[in-house]
Amino acid sequence: MNRSGLDRRTFSSAVVLSAATLSAPALWAQSRLEKPRLVIAAVGHTSLYQLVLTVADQLGYFKAEGLDVTIREIAGGARSVQAQAQTGNAIDVVSGPYAQTIRLQAQGQKFQAFVLQGRTPAVAMGISSRLLRHFKSAAQLRGRRIGISATGSAGQMVAFVILARAGLAPADVSFVSVGNSSDALAALRSGQIDAISHGEPVMSSLERKGEIRLLADTRTIKGTLDMFGSLMPGACLYAAQDFVKKNPNTVQALTHAMARSLKWLQTASPGDIVRTIPESYLLGDRVLYLEAFNRMHEAVSPDGLFPDDGVQTTLKVLARFEPEIRSAKIDLAATYSNVFATKARERLQI
Repeated sequence: MNRSGLDRRTFSSAVVLSAATLSAPALWAQSRLEKPRLVIAAVGHTSLYQLVLTVADQLGYFKAEGLDVTIREIAGGARSVQAQAQTGNAIDVVSGPYAQTIRLQAQGQKFQAFVLQGRTPAVAMGISSRLLRHFKSAAQLRGRRIGISATGSAGQMVAFVILARAGLAPADVSFVSVGNSSDALAALRSGQIDAISHGEPVMSSLERKGEIRLLADTRTIKGTLDMFGSLMPGACLYAAQDFVKKNPNTVQALTHAMARSLKWLQTASPGDIVRTIPESYLLGDRVLYLEAFNRMHEAVSPDGLFPDDGVQTTLKVLARFEPEIRSAKIDLAATYSNVFATKARERLQI
């Protein structure tokens, strides 16, 4: 991972890091780590979707736990983990949508999520302002191109729901994978797509310039409840069930680090955030990045725990739109665990 942002951190941020590191041994002493060197594969890891992971890495929380973590970017989609392994780029843990654990189980792959980063999908959907003159409802998206970060992403799931409410099926539109950040912005601005369902800071950039009109917003708790009827788990850390069973101390250490990041974000000031995040993640606009954070800060989990109703809602939504899920016998309880996050919560008193 590029750590140039860490090298440029200001003195005040260094003080915060030093204090956190000095207090770590007494607070986080634990059993021997089974696998101290890890590779975490992250979906869109420079975006705000991965803010909790980025903060844990930049503030040294993984190192304080005795972990040597490498973060590697991967594309979205349930087959990303297998694809990485097949090309020799083996990974240990994934930072991505909780929904992928359900998709993977439907494919015969047993994975388990163990710490929640986002309690909502943290994406919004909007239509290009070029179409607004004649646009009256989402039903007019028929035959249009909708940009998403990747197939199987949270943005695509939100789009599925909006289309269904308008009486449309996923096959009635074309989904275009536009990646993250600058590529996604360019796709909408150049007319390659007619609408976009994406995360931050992409959506705030488009909103600021009046380039889209929102159709849905799951960056907030209210918007998520309006759409799904409950909270909907978003980003999380998950790994193969065998890995979790064989490396419980390592998984606990990862969870501790992520829980510290969650706690830090509850009280971090705007200045703290821009000093901590690598400059290259800010899209050249610190003010925009903070605007984006303010729009989605409610999405950040306060404690890393998975809401039971939220995981059930995730399965219902996936089964509605994805035949592979609908025909599978999903053991939902096997896709997540709150054991590790509960222990971290007790230690941190969050």
